[in-house]
Amino acid sequence: MQICLFEDLNCEHFEPLIYSRPTYNLYSGMMRLRDKIKRAYPGVDIHFHTREYLEPFIALKNPGYTVNKVEHNDILFINGRILAPLNLDEIIPLKDTANKLYVNGDTIIAARVSGKKLEEINKSMDRLFDVSIFDGLFVEHVDVKYATYIWDLIFNSKNEIENDFIRVKQERNIKPGEYNRGTILDGVHLIERDNIHVAEGATIMPGVVIDASRGPVMIDRNATVYPNAVLEGPVYIGEGTKVKSCAMIYEGASIGKICKVGGEIEESIILPYTNKQHQGFLGHAYLGSWVNIGADTNNSDLKNNYGTVKITVNGEQVDSGMQFLGLIMGDHSKTAINTMFNTGTVVGFSSNIFGAGFPDKYIPSFAWGGVDSFTTYDIEKSIETAKRVVARRGRTISSQEEYLFRKVFELTQKHRRKLGFPY
Repeated sequence: MQICLFEDLNCEHFEPLIYSRPTYNLYSGMMRLRDKIKRAYPGVDIHFHTREYLEPFIALKNPGYTVNKVEHNDILFINGRILAPLNLDEIIPLKDTANKLYVNGDTIIAARVSGKKLEEINKSMDRLFDVSIFDGLFVEHVDVKYATYIWDLIFNSKNEIENDFIRVKQERNIKPGEYNRGTILDGVHLIERDNIHVAEGATIMPGVVIDASRGPVMIDRNATVYPNAVLEGPVYIGEGTKVKSCAMIYEGASIGKICKVGGEIEESIILPYTNKQHQGFLGHAYLGSWVNIGADTNNSDLKNNYGTVKITVNGEQVDSGMQFLGLIMGDHSKTAINTMFNTGTVVGFSSNIFGAGFPDKYIPSFAWGGVDSFTTYDIEKSIETAKRVVARRGRTISSQEEYLFRKVFELTQKHRRKLGFPY
């Protein structure tokens, strides 16, 4: 038995974050959705299904993994947008050999497939899955949580940090009372030490307050928390990340690896290699990778009338049903100093925002400008800037990534044209 993580038609609900990654590479809590699934089935081979244009990029980043093709005669397909519970292997056991479709309401959670049905599906791996692809299978209803929109990942992040804390403690054999494997200097204040873990190579400097009374706090390997920062759990600080002096990191914040963060951050997910290191408030937000947030950039996450926040998803306005919802920003986008964002603002892939006042609540990919005017960010200049940015971290832009930039530019052209952009 092998596992294939798949994308379904709902992946478009996660724009702009999914332009450059499959849904199962999104984060909620301490890790990617795929990592939670993989930990539920240790030692089992994993295959990936994704949109056709992402295939070269995913193959590059995952050597040794099969993409958009399964080569075994017995496969458990798992929807890449599920929030895998700790007991997923009990809910959907590998030992069951019957062909079966697992659903929660109208949403496919997983499907066990073999024989001729698997041969049929293997011929359709170049398209997004829907329920029709598993037509004819016996159906079993299961209580497994899943994300429908990007804000579901934000809303569930607190609980996911707690679950992932359990996973990581088991995986790293962290025993009760063994909260510190790094360096905690004199003058650090720890509240509920058994709910805190400072990993190998991490350093916590004097004056830092870590309060885990309402949820766990994990400072991962080689991270640094500078003097007088305050962290209130549940919080995750990723490997090699720097938390700047006097930062205020509140519950539900999940910061990926190799980031720099400062100011005030609450219930937000920041993906790896992103900087928000200056003063300014970020709340109930989701930032992609290689984002740079200018000094004193702020987002609102609560309307003045305390109503639910409406947000643009794939060109259509949706009532999120959420009272708190801030900024959603795609990879490689940037803000200038003193930028302001309204509740439920979406900024696409590789956009540059600057100027006084609140810009529009929907800013498409490859946008350049602010309140006064917007134009299209030239694709060649966008790639050139990205190369400079990643070089600062000792990285390069591969030919597959450059193709990805050009493909995203092409895919998002319709959104810019709708708003009157030149191209």
